[in-house]
Amino acid sequence: MTINTTAGDEICEAATPLLNDVVVPCSVDFTGRQSVRSKSGCWKSSSFLIAVGMAERFAYYGISLNMVSYLTGNLGLPTASAAAILNAWYGTSSLLPILGAYVADAFSGRFRMIVAACVLYVAALGFLTISASLNSYTSSPNQLELIFFFVSFSLVAFAQAGYLPCVQAFAADQFDEEDEDEHKAKSSFFNWWNCFSSAVILLPLLVLTYIQDNVSWELGFGIPAIIMCFSLIVFLIGSRTYRFRKNGDGTNPFVRIYRVFARAAKNCRVAPDEATSVEEEEDSRTLPHGGAQIGFLNKALLASSNGLTDNEKICSIADVEDAESILRLAPLWFSCLGYAIIYAQPSTLFTKQAATLDRHITPGFQIPAASLQYCFIAAPFMVSIPIYDRVFVPVARSVTGVRSGITMLQRVGTGLVLSLASIVSAAVVERKRLGVARECGLVDEPTAMVPMSVWWLAPQYVLSGIADVFAIVGLQEFFYDQVPSELRSIGLALYISILGTGNLISSFLISSIQNVTSGNSSGGWFSDNLNRAHLDYFYWVLAGLSAAGFVAFVCSTKSYVYKRGFFQY
Repeated sequence: MTINTTAGDEICEAATPLLNDVVVPCSVDFTGRQSVRSKSGCWKSSSFLIAVGMAERFAYYGISLNMVSYLTGNLGLPTASAAAILNAWYGTSSLLPILGAYVADAFSGRFRMIVAACVLYVAALGFLTISASLNSYTSSPNQLELIFFFVSFSLVAFAQAGYLPCVQAFAADQFDEEDEDEHKAKSSFFNWWNCFSSAVILLPLLVLTYIQDNVSWELGFGIPAIIMCFSLIVFLIGSRTYRFRKNGDGTNPFVRIYRVFARAAKNCRVAPDEATSVEEEEDSRTLPHGGAQIGFLNKALLASSNGLTDNEKICSIADVEDAESILRLAPLWFSCLGYAIIYAQPSTLFTKQAATLDRHITPGFQIPAASLQYCFIAAPFMVSIPIYDRVFVPVARSVTGVRSGITMLQRVGTGLVLSLASIVSAAVVERKRLGVARECGLVDEPTAMVPMSVWWLAPQYVLSGIADVFAIVGLQEFFYDQVPSELRSIGLALYISILGTGNLISSFLISSIQNVTSGNSSGGWFSDNLNRAHLDYFYWVLAGLSAAGFVAFVCSTKSYVYKRGFFQY
């Protein structure tokens, strides 16, 4: 029996009652037989996939962290052009996963998409290595070499678009939600996935950037390509332990959800007494009195008094509930954009702040400004994850009775509050920095070091890192869990799109505000002379947007009902 991994890798085959203790229902192994719990899934499978995810993050950041140096140095592009190219690439990389997830959930399945994306990743990184090799023989690249480079660089974005959401979704699929122990383990999985993914970023930061700057770019691009080759091998080795789940009727889930909206719109003016419910067409389906949270979608369950045409198909209650689960995510998605805008600041404006301060750790050593986001954000993040998983969750569980300690939305909300505190701290510290610059007569000395320790920035960095423990991990788990089971790659892609959209909004706000304020004598809020700029004003604007987003988030959560209620969230 072969594995058919289409439409989200979901199958519903009833497990033999006598084997419920050893067989995982609705799941098959790589041979097509029902999965045996003791031999498949859970941590034994997800450990392979965590390693694969770490390899992808190593490769992705291995080429992106130092790419601005390659663009401005080896390719000879102006700094402004290089920054614009990278901003566009980062934004596109955050939105493309929706396309990759759509293909996986609707057609190929997650397993096949991961394999295809990994092959594309290796090819793209190989092309980048060849491009760097060609460029090393010429002082200035010709038009053909530039085209070859940018095509290769773009292929990396397409590769990670299919890879990133599908690997994490497939790894989370290895935990059986109907088993209490595995259900709890799945929540821990999201914690450890993020912990290891963050830890591995330090390697390209410390090792690859040095190789690229001091040895060769060919080797700096070639190492990620080799790592991705090994990643594919590790992924395939783990196949014997994976659980594959499939949609029982094989229907495209996007078609089913589209049909619900189409029929609801068609029946929007049909009164219940003028139509027959689906119950009369098929006894197994009934109108969900009080069960559906978005009333107008119930119209999809009505048929006109003339009945359905030959080309129309009945929408089931399950179809309506799946459509509702997608629609209910919209207000929560929008309410988290304020957090996403703040999330974009540490790599940009926080770094500019740090560059003006005293960054000496010892008299002879000064920490690079860009490294602070990894020292003060990544380190607290990695330290906080085990504390959260091993200390906070058990204590909170004993108080609340919730399996994961606190609900997913409570976790996200906590992250939003901490993020707001981070940007408020940044505004207060920036106000003080400007005051010190004025007192010391450094207003017109943009390159002078402000006599103020960089440790003043520690609270905003650390709060940002701890906020990510709650918000980032919480959003991943929430968007994975609350979409229909066939669309979990799309769920994680929607989470990624929040961060990408926040980055784009941040760029738009900075550009717009600078255009409005650049006419004054100080050169605007984002003047090149940071001692005349007003980053503090911008931070307060972000604090206001974040506060408004949090209020909207709370209002949305008050009426939200979790999709699955088998275990208390």
